[in-house]
Amino acid sequence: MLSRRSFSTALALAAGLSISGFSVLPAMAQTDIKFTLDWRFEGPAAGFLLAQDNGYFAEEGLNVTIDTGNGSVEAIPRVATGAYQMGFGDINSLIKFLDEDPAQPVTAVMMVYDKPVFSIMGRKPLGITDDPKSLEGKKLGAPPPDGAFAQWPAFIEAAGLDASTITIESIGFPVREPMLASGDVDGVFGFAFSVILNLKANGVPDDDISTILFADHGLNLYGNAVLVNETFAAENPEAVKGFLRALAKGFADAVADPAAGAAAVLARNETERLTMANEMNIKTPYVVENGFGGIDEARLAASIETLKISMGLKGNVTAAEVFDAQYLPPAAERMLP
Repeated sequence: MLSRRSFSTALALAAGLSISGFSVLPAMAQTDIKFTLDWRFEGPAAGFLLAQDNGYFAEEGLNVTIDTGNGSVEAIPRVATGAYQMGFGDINSLIKFLDEDPAQPVTAVMMVYDKPVFSIMGRKPLGITDDPKSLEGKKLGAPPPDGAFAQWPAFIEAAGLDASTITIESIGFPVREPMLASGDVDGVFGFAFSVILNLKANGVPDDDISTILFADHGLNLYGNAVLVNETFAAENPEAVKGFLRALAKGFADAVADPAAGAAAVLARNETERLTMANEMNIKTPYVVENGFGGIDEARLAASIETLKISMGLKGNVTAAEVFDAQYLPPAAERMLP
């Protein structure tokens, strides 16, 4: 007995035949997915773009549109409202979002930044080294919406800093690197792989730049993850699984060949930016051992406790409500080269 799918295939075959011979069969329908990035088409987005350019989404029967974003936080409501079926955003901000309204239909389904990119970048001639204690007595520039600055209260506690000696100056994103380059501030908050390259573009020598990555100094959080609208996922579970299978291949390609990944975003300096992201945030020891995209639920639960300090959580959300691993491919298919 023919299944519904087999019967439909047979009908399509019959429709494709003609008395004079044969005609080209109509293309199979694909599932449309609108996907929002967190930011512009820069090096760290290479895994998404390679999954598209190398045909991995198409192989899964998906028609994926990838749009740029306006920050890791904004991606969350885009997905929750259904304006985008899937997206890329900060899991800590997702936890805050769900803590305020647990009924929002958005969850994380694949971890990308196993280590978050939250950092303070300084200049050695201004007295900031790789030691967080060197921040004491200094003036730091902080864009108010910055994701790294949002974790400052928790980092103070994790690193044992005397915050009373540290001056925080509110600055805009456009002037962040120029102010550090000119010495108007001693350090700035931001994502390491972006600030470092912007500093170099402002004439700061590589050897002058110091990086304090929060994750290396006691703040054991996760970073950006792939998000999905839960209504879409419930109606299209195979499409979500296929998307993640394709994405695992795309990120494996980007890690194996950063130059090819940089070519996919068609921008200068993106090989260097992508290499930094791979080394700092994506291909971590945990990922090498356990595969790309998954999480340690105990670690995520502990990070929620940390976020009660930095983001004032009410305690309304659990790790299981934030991350849903059921759509991930097997670990063997998620190993990075």
